[in-house]
Amino acid sequence: MAKHSDPLLTGLLGLGEQSSRKSHYPELLQQLEQLERERNRYKWLFEHANYGVFQAFVGGGFRAANPAMLALLGYDSVEPLLAAGEQVAEQVFAGGRSELDRINSLLMQRGTLQGYETRLRTRSGAEIDVLINIFLNTDEPGLVEGFVANITERKRAQLRLLQLNQELEQRVNERTAALHDSNLHLQQQIAQRDRAEQALRVARDAAEAANRSKDKYLAAASHDLLQPLNAARLLISTLQERPLPNADRHLVQRAHLALEGAEDLLKDLLDIARLDQDAVTAQIGTCSLAVLYESLLSEFEPVAGQSGLKLDAFVSRLHVRADCHLLMRIMRNFVSNACRYTRQGRILLGVRKLGQWVRLEVWDTGVGLSPEQLGAVFQEFRQFGKVQNGVRKGVGLGLAIVERIASLMEARIQVRSQLGRGSCFSVELPLAQAPQTVARQAAVALSPALNPLQGRRILVVDNEPDILLSMAALLGQWGCDVVVAATLDEAIQALDALPPDMILADLHLDDGCNGLEVVAGLRRYFAAAIPAVLVTADQNDEQAHLRQQLSVPVLNKPVRPSKLRALLSQRLSSL
Repeated sequence: MAKHSDPLLTGLLGLGEQSSRKSHYPELLQQLEQLERERNRYKWLFEHANYGVFQAFVGGGFRAANPAMLALLGYDSVEPLLAAGEQVAEQVFAGGRSELDRINSLLMQRGTLQGYETRLRTRSGAEIDVLINIFLNTDEPGLVEGFVANITERKRAQLRLLQLNQELEQRVNERTAALHDSNLHLQQQIAQRDRAEQALRVARDAAEAANRSKDKYLAAASHDLLQPLNAARLLISTLQERPLPNADRHLVQRAHLALEGAEDLLKDLLDIARLDQDAVTAQIGTCSLAVLYESLLSEFEPVAGQSGLKLDAFVSRLHVRADCHLLMRIMRNFVSNACRYTRQGRILLGVRKLGQWVRLEVWDTGVGLSPEQLGAVFQEFRQFGKVQNGVRKGVGLGLAIVERIASLMEARIQVRSQLGRGSCFSVELPLAQAPQTVARQAAVALSPALNPLQGRRILVVDNEPDILLSMAALLGQWGCDVVVAATLDEAIQALDALPPDMILADLHLDDGCNGLEVVAGLRRYFAAAIPAVLVTADQNDEQAHLRQQLSVPVLNKPVRPSKLRALLSQRLSSL
């Protein structure tokens, strides 16, 4: 038989000397008293809890229930519940045995079941809504413990609220119907008294239908309308960069201004049509102001220089939350108007941080606006003042487009001006956190380079021969080695196993193919991430996801040569 070698254990068990046993009695009594106090405390909590507490077996049958649980079920004592055994499922649960089996199944899967709503049946047969939290007792397998809260009143309140809502909706419908009947009656009286007004409404509806038809036609025909303009723009830009006699240069410049006027009018009409049809959605992201202003400087410095103006920008490292493409449209319109209506002086692109907002400003020393003109500056076909000589006159749609775009992005636009002293057009956007990748791209964009296009091999993919011809002429004049193709197979054959430095691809090609598929195919063929730019006249960017996946920026036709050159220089200088 084993001997008890531990003196403390021996003393507690009464196996030691009498003096040793006596020395451990106080400890033992203290432990027993503490256990008794804990037991009494838990017993008090069990008996006086405001919510029901119970112990039950997994198969069914209560083991214990506190007074709150008994009161909830309408019992005076726990004996009837204990006596019911496994039949308690049909007696207590409104859902019967199937409801109890479902609870047991969930409990076995999860170990605990919290926030479970069900219905219980009281001793009188009434049903109540309850919320149950149940968990398995780890000390005694097959035993569960639960807490039950009566939510019947809450359910009744919810039902009552639903009824009130239904009644209110019914009343609203009744009032709406009554108002509809009253309006109908009033309309009938008006129609009887004044037939001329009815004829006017018919004429107005016809005009609106014609306007909608025009918008749909313009939106549908945008690709075909812009393709020849794009080819003409590129060819004229090629001629502008060549040495020509003064008389010929003057004719080319006049043709350039006329073409720009037609192009801007068409683009503005298309934009107005798409915005009015809600066909434009804002893709909100993080926009770098450094990249934005650098692009504006690259595009408009030659324009300002031709007019004898100085174009400056405050280069900021701030970022804003906006659709970068739509924000560029707003700022380009502001700068274009400043160049058009400023005869001398300078144009400044400024930035102001206003708490969690950033204000982008375009200041000019132009003709300015009177207080009466400021109220109508964002209306369609509004033009104020004369443009300087040699500068193309607008059609008065640009600022109307700006207002619609700003509303689409929930941005705030503002104009301040003094007649004869100049104007400041601004747009306010939320401040954004600068991602590291964007900061690095901005640094690359701002680094100067001599002619990054010289000797670069550029592949142009388009199904329009005129576009291929004009692109080849313009890029060749910039010092590029140009390869043209209409399909992926033609591109592979023309490249002759030598990958290009850049791909310029049209979106819509022949036989249902598109430029993004050509870019992906060439990257697979050469096993290289060849940079690419998508050039398209399609304003509905249905391939946005694929384009973002391939990291391909987009240029809308008609392509501005200055913008094309700036984009190519930026992307090629980082290689």
